[in-house]
Amino acid sequence: MSRWRVVVLGLSLSSSWGNGHATTFRALLKALAARGHDVLFLERDVPWYAAHRDLTDPDFCRLEFYTGLEDLKRYSDVVTSADAVIVGSYVPEGVAVGRWVQETAKGIVAFYDIDTPVTLAKLQRGDYEYLSPQQIPNYDVYFSFTGGPTLNLIMDRYGSPSARALYCSVDPELYPALQRGDRWDLSYLGTYSSDRQPTLERLLIEPARRAPHLRFVVAGPQYPADIEWPPNVERIDHVPPHEHPAFYAASRFTLNVTRADMIRAGYSPSVRLFEAAACGTPVISDTWDGIDTLLEPGREIALAHRAEHVLQMLNGWSEAERDRMGKASRRRILSDHTAAHRAASMEKDLAEAMERRSQEYDLTMEVGG
Repeated sequence: MSRWRVVVLGLSLSSSWGNGHATTFRALLKALAARGHDVLFLERDVPWYAAHRDLTDPDFCRLEFYTGLEDLKRYSDVVTSADAVIVGSYVPEGVAVGRWVQETAKGIVAFYDIDTPVTLAKLQRGDYEYLSPQQIPNYDVYFSFTGGPTLNLIMDRYGSPSARALYCSVDPELYPALQRGDRWDLSYLGTYSSDRQPTLERLLIEPARRAPHLRFVVAGPQYPADIEWPPNVERIDHVPPHEHPAFYAASRFTLNVTRADMIRAGYSPSVRLFEAAACGTPVISDTWDGIDTLLEPGREIALAHRAEHVLQMLNGWSEAERDRMGKASRRRILSDHTAAHRAASMEKDLAEAMERRSQEYDLTMEVGG
């Protein structure tokens, strides 16, 4: 495989505050760099991330900032000469950025959707915040956070020439299994989302109310001040990525909660699911189609529908049972779901797109000749 010049325009690499994109991109781009590729990440300089940056000088890629669409155009030569240019979901002015990339790039152009069900729901109601339907056929590859039937929908309804699953992943070097403690019986790590909150209420807050002898924690920003937390639920506003392994190690169990659009689509694992499992912490998750293709229920992950299910696990499982599940989930992550696996998958799909482009060019030249 030759060394490629890859340009990525994503929501954020520099700040993990209030988003799951940064850690996803960090793991993926580090793994691409390890495969020999030269990567430039272009990030819109916005105040809410500028105030919370926890990575400013990555050693696996170049990170540069632009102030707006006009400023972005100073990278025209770099985008033109790149072997592949990847635009991410939720990029500010994403439709205009994508249009400029498609008009400027000579190599492969791809869209990496870390929010696929949300994106498709937006398109369905005519909300083209960062992607328009007209652009999708012009992306050589549509990398989707969601797999399963959604991939066919992207190709059949929206005309993508190639929709491929690219799930989130984890960098196992940054998410090791540390010596365990029992500060909390059940933890949850995630930014507030109104459509996740009912599940959090059902699977963490209600169990906390019923079991005042147990200890819970919810970590993440943007939770409304009017939420009534039980006394045994600790609140932490932000846990930076380098502290995630210690956070999970201090949890007997951790909770995975999925957004409503992603539950409806299925096959939409969050990055936190992979990170927690990599740390060897038993994960209790809500249920959705496709979760069993990632981790085996009952052996590598525990599924819960109601507060009673959560309390049964918190009160009834022995340390040996928790230890077995934690080790089994970690083994599965290391064998199937690391950033190295995702980088190899992305490389393969980009190479196939390059080959398709070459064949189409040869056919055009043959017909024209």
